[in-house]
Amino acid sequence: MEKRHNYVRKTAELATQFFINRNTSQPNVSGLILAGSADFKTELSQSDMFDPRLQAKILNVVDVSYGGENGFNQAIELSAEILSNVKFIQEKRLIGKYFEEISQDTGKYVFGVDDTLKTLEMGAVETLIVWENLDITRHVLKNSVTGEIVIKHLKKEQESDQSNFKDMATSAELEVQEKMPLLEWFANEYRRGFGGIGGVLRYQLDIRSFDELSDEGEIYEDSD
Repeated sequence: MEKRHNYVRKTAELATQFFINRNTSQPNVSGLILAGSADFKTELSQSDMFDPRLQAKILNVVDVSYGGENGFNQAIELSAEILSNVKFIQEKRLIGKYFEEISQDTGKYVFGVDDTLKTLEMGAVETLIVWENLDITRHVLKNSVTGEIVIKHLKKEQESDQSNFKDMATSAELEVQEKMPLLEWFANEYRRGFGGIGGVLRYQLDIRSFDELSDEGEIYEDSD
C-alpha cells in the first residue's frame, strides 16, 4: 500500500509540475484525459494529493488496452466526442471575443484578406481567425510588359474571369508565377492556422489610415 501511495503522490506532483503555470498558478491546459488499463487513473483522480485545480480540468477517465503510444492514441479515440466539444467551446469563445471587439468599436479587430495580411506583416495580430473552409487562392502574377509582381486573392468563381489576369491600365497579360490555396500559404508563412478571415489585434489600429503596404514591390489586391 505504501508503494502505491508513493506512486500516486509522485504522479500528482509531476502533474502539478507539468500542468500548472508557475507564473499564474493556473492550469496551462484546457482539459485532462486520464487513461490506463487498471484502477490507478481513478485512484489518482479521486486522491487528495491530486491538485484540485487539475481535478477541475478532468474531462474523461478511460480504460485503454495498451500502453505507450498505442494506448495514448486509443485514449484520444475514446475521448473524441468530448475533445470535439472542447474545441467547439473554445472556438465559440474566440468568435465571441472577436465580435465583441467589433460591437464595441475598439479598433482592435481586422477583417478581409487585404487588411488582415497588412496587420500580420506589422506584427499587430494577436489571434488569427481563419475559416477552415476558406475557398480563396493566392496568385502571384507577373505583368508581361512591366515585369511588376502582383498578388491577387481570388475566389473559385473569380478564377474563371480572365479580366482578373489582365492589367486594366495597359491590357497586358498577368502571367501566373505561383498559385496556392490561401490556407496553405498561411500555414507555410506563419506556422499557425469578415470574409472567412480576420484577427484580434494587439493594440488599437485604424487600418484606413495606412496606405497599402508592399513587400519588395508586391501589390496586394483583395478578392472583394
